[in-house]
Amino acid sequence: MSDLQHLIEGYRRFHGNYFAAEGQQLFAELMLGQRPSTLVIACSDSRVDPAIVMDCKPGDLFVVRNVANLVPPYEKGGGYHGVSAALEFAVCALAVEHIIVLGHRQCGGIKALFEGIPEGLEGEFIKPWVNMANRAADRVRAEHPYATDDEKLCHCEMAGILVSLENLRTFPFIQSRLEQNQLKLHGWYFDIVSGAMRAYRDESLKFEPLIA
Repeated sequence: MSDLQHLIEGYRRFHGNYFAAEGQQLFAELMLGQRPSTLVIACSDSRVDPAIVMDCKPGDLFVVRNVANLVPPYEKGGGYHGVSAALEFAVCALAVEHIIVLGHRQCGGIKALFEGIPEGLEGEFIKPWVNMANRAADRVRAEHPYATDDEKLCHCEMAGILVSLENLRTFPFIQSRLEQNQLKLHGWYFDIVSGAMRAYRDESLKFEPLIA
């Protein structure tokens, strides 16, 4: 088992440096309530932290993280709908103005979707979760039959973002705010190898560089 001491020391540095220098006043203000303008739906992958990638402070982002940054389609009824509950809270209670689905290169969840669950991980939960993005894999196989395996995975990672954007529009409270121009949806793709960020453009129907 790995030693947690580096996490304890990390907290010590946070409390002694950041919190003491500027965080104390910030957290005193945040104690009165949060007003993030943006909800980020990101992958649980340890290599892609939205707050670090976007250089944000506490209070800037409302973040949901799960395997492969997936959004399930809207479903009525009871059950444990963690992502749906977070969407409802962010949109209806916090009134966020933007939702970013943040995917990334070398996503293990999308690889499991496209290539199959690795041996030893055939448990109860991963396969049905990633399979909600099956149409992303189907699109890539149909549209990029001659691409290399690595290229197909990259295409599938981006197609998975589009599936989540499509599923976001199935939520009535999101669709109504889109129609009233109170909310905007964005699909971003982070390349952990190069550090480049690409954003999906409705005009070109492609992922293009976020910044010049």
